[in-house]
Amino acid sequence: MTELLYYNDAYLQEFDATVTAVDGDRVALDCTAFYPGGGGQLNDEGWLTVGGVRLRVAKVKKAGAGVWHTLVGTDGGLPEIPVGQPVHGELDWDRRYALMRTHTAMHILCGVVWRDYQASVTGGNMDPGSGRMDFEFAAMSRELVTEIEEKCNAEIAAARPVREQTLPREEAFQIPDLIRTKINLLPEGISEIRTIELVGLDLQADGGTHVHNTSEVGRMRVTDYKSKGAINKRIYIELG
Repeated sequence: MTELLYYNDAYLQEFDATVTAVDGDRVALDCTAFYPGGGGQLNDEGWLTVGGVRLRVAKVKKAGAGVWHTLVGTDGGLPEIPVGQPVHGELDWDRRYALMRTHTAMHILCGVVWRDYQASVTGGNMDPGSGRMDFEFAAMSRELVTEIEEKCNAEIAAARPVREQTLPREEAFQIPDLIRTKINLLPEGISEIRTIELVGLDLQADGGTHVHNTSEVGRMRVTDYKSKGAINKRIYIELG
């Protein structure tokens, strides 16, 4: 089992851990600050220092209760890494923080669209500093997306606190509109649900990493919009 340090502190940039398993160029650790991806958010990248050798972490993936880190070797390949080896981890912080800002921006966009237009999410994706989200709109116009952009930036300027909480499944599903996607993507076997609340705007189930306050997002710009079907419209955003 890997302790998920990114849930304890999303701003943790470095950590010490111990190797618990090795599989080729992958290692599992007893704890990690590397987010393994999910919910539209990409996995983290960074470095692990093993026996004085600093190795690139190119991919991170959760499998069961463990988190695996795929390493890129130096010219001489990967050093031998035994189980029990102490390691030091460093996140590519600029990339992670951009993803945290972007993920929070997507919640702002989702919250505004749900609050003011009652449109469900039908899809989405993000990169560091940009993203797109699909909504169940019958029609969309430049005037509408300009209005949405202005409302999102007002929520950013409102400096709303962002709160995280893990609840028993039964309690979480008492929250109205907990699931904003058109299809409930939460597996039946999950006994606890992690929620993200933008206080005064939005509350929904989510498993990613976020900033502490909407003001950290910075200015949001809607760069484009497209029709992806009769009642499916896509909005593209970028952060300043």
